[in-house]
Formats: sequence, structure tokens, C-alpha cells
Amino acid sequence: MNFNRKEQHITLEGKQYSREAIQQLSASVTAETPPMMAQLYAFLNEWFDDSPTMVVHTSGSTGTPKELTVRKEQMMQSARMTCEALQLAEGDTALLCMSLQYIAGKMMVVRALVAGLNLIVRAPSGHPLADVKEKIRFAAMVPLQVYNTLDTPEELKRLRRIDTLIIGGGMINPHYWVKLRSLPGKVYATYGMTETLSHIALCRLSGPATDGLTYYPLPGVTPSTLPDKSLVIEAPLVCDEILYTNDIVSIDEDGGFLILGRRDNIINSGGIKIQPEMLEGWLQSTLPMPFVITSVPHERLGEAAVLLVEGVVDIASIRKLVNTCISKRHKFGNLIVPVKKIPLTGNGKIDRVACRELACSLLVEEATGN
Repeated sequence: MNFNRKEQHITLEGKQYSREAIQQLSASVTAETPPMMAQLYAFLNEWFDDSPTMVVHTSGSTGTPKELTVRKEQMMQSARMTCEALQLAEGDTALLCMSLQYIAGKMMVVRALVAGLNLIVRAPSGHPLADVKEKIRFAAMVPLQVYNTLDTPEELKRLRRIDTLIIGGGMINPHYWVKLRSLPGKVYATYGMTETLSHIALCRLSGPATDGLTYYPLPGVTPSTLPDKSLVIEAPLVCDEILYTNDIVSIDEDGGFLILGRRDNIINSGGIKIQPEMLEGWLQSTLPMPFVITSVPHERLGEAAVLLVEGVVDIASIRKLVNTCISKRHKFGNLIVPVKKIPLTGNGKIDRVACRELACSLLVEEATGN
């Protein structure tokens, strides 16, 4: 693998470009240049400059988006960890189909630079394999892209030809996990965040011998927990400091861990602590539409859990479905609210902050008759 940025090159659609060639391409961008390619040239131009660092942005899925300054050396170490874990080699074809605004898209490019991968570039969309004819060795997608592909027969044929697929940015719907298990290639869910420069753990989704729930850390990554079961990550190659997360986990004796939810998403309703991600997991195979569990202030309980469901729905039928798999202590009462669209961040994650704000505004409108 090549860790010398001055000697690195990028291979795009089978054509190799040097540092100097990228500088020329970046300088020649016009209004007619496809936006994805303009963003790629800009990122590569910044990658090849003399600065040892670059600024990346968090997604804001659980709070206010923020800027982080990271070292390019650490990004290359992250790329190495992934390429070695997935046994990617020089000349392998990789698909870039995620936004370069976020770390997941950026790291696909860095992997290509470090490992000498041949990068196939597509603008981010819900159907990333719509016109991909090449045999793809490695791809990374968000759940929505995968779901759309699984539901589109022609695109599913192309997905089945991908050797290794990683999926990040959200929990996998159990309905689709059943489909993913049968794919001939290796499919993994990833665990990581901007602070860890993409993923630091993988959960195997395909094949008969997987539970689709347990994440195993990459070599050099050590997980542990605080007394409240929140995950602590030591990954010195990609993160200078020990990272204290808000994810509540259970760690197995073999080092694998199961994600139960986020500490800052816990709903305290009348003294009962509700982990919305766990309830969402229980409901995934029951509710046929997109949904999310959030909360609103409640005069008596402190907080009340709210189920937001997307689209025009029969609330009574939804409540009946929910009652079949949710215990009495987690009932939603009358707080099942239909919405036009579940709020998502720019990279497809559930926007928990926006969901709570939406629930509050809709219930206020209902109460006031507006």
C-alpha cells in the first residue's frame, strides 16, 4: 500500500491520474462539469496539497453538525485497516456512490489512493447500480440505496455480482436482512463515526452463520464500556484520544459488541427508561412503512414516547400491530402520529433532533386545532 501522498495516483474508470493531472482537472472545472466529478477533483486537490490535515464534517444525525480537523495520515491508516480486513488489492474495482460531503464518501477515495483501487464514480442517488455495467469488487452504500437495489430486479442482479459490500449510516431493516443473507458476496454493516474516520467495526450480514447483530472491531481497535454500558473506543491509529460514545452496548467475551441504542436518545417516561432503537428493532418486521420513535414533553410523565409513521395510515390498525410486539410498559397510548416524511440528514440517517421537533409541532397543532 502507498502511504506517500506525493507518489500516490488515482485510477478513475480504468484511467490513472497523477497529482499534477488532478490539479489541472480541478483548475479546469466549469459549469458543465458534473457536480460529483467537480467535488471529487476538489477533494483530491486538497488531499494532494502540502497540508497534513483536512477539515471534515459530522452528519448532525444526533445533534448539531460540527467541523473536525483530522490528519491525512490517520485517514490512510483507516483505509489500510479496511482494505486489509476486506482483503482488497491493487486493481480491484470499487464503487463510489456516496456524497463527498461526509467521511464515508471521502474514505472510499482514500482507500483507492492507498490500495490502488480502480474507482467507478456515480452521483449519489437512491439507485446507485442503475447504470453500472462493470463487475464491482467493493462497494459502500447507505441502507436506503441497498433497499432500493434489492427491490429493483435488474439492479439486484448487479448487486449479486458485487464481491464485498459495506453498509453504513443506520440500522438494517430485518425484512431486508433476510434478503441480504442470501447474497453470494460478503455483506457487512459498519460501526463508526466521523471521529473514527469511517468504521472501526464490522457486522457480517450475509451467509447462514451470522446473527446480523454483533459487530467485531478491526485489528488495533479495543472496545470497552463505562458503568452505564456506554461504549468506549481505543483506536490509536485513527483517533488520538480515547473516544467516549453515547452508544449503549453489550460486549461479548470474544470482543464482539451488540448495539442497544444511544444514551442521548433514551426517553424517560414516568420513570421508565425507553431505548427507542430497541423498540424500533422490535417493530421493524411488523410495520410496513418507514417510522421512528421519538418523544415530546409531557406534564405528568416528563416525556412521552411518540411513534411517527410515514404516509397516510390507519392509526387504529397501526396501534393494533404495535400492541402485538410491544410490552404494556412501552405502550404509546394515543401518540401515534402520521407524517409526510420521516426527517433524514443529508447522508440518509434519521435526524433524531428534527423528528422530535416535528412531533412537538404536530401535537401542538392537534391540541390547538390549527
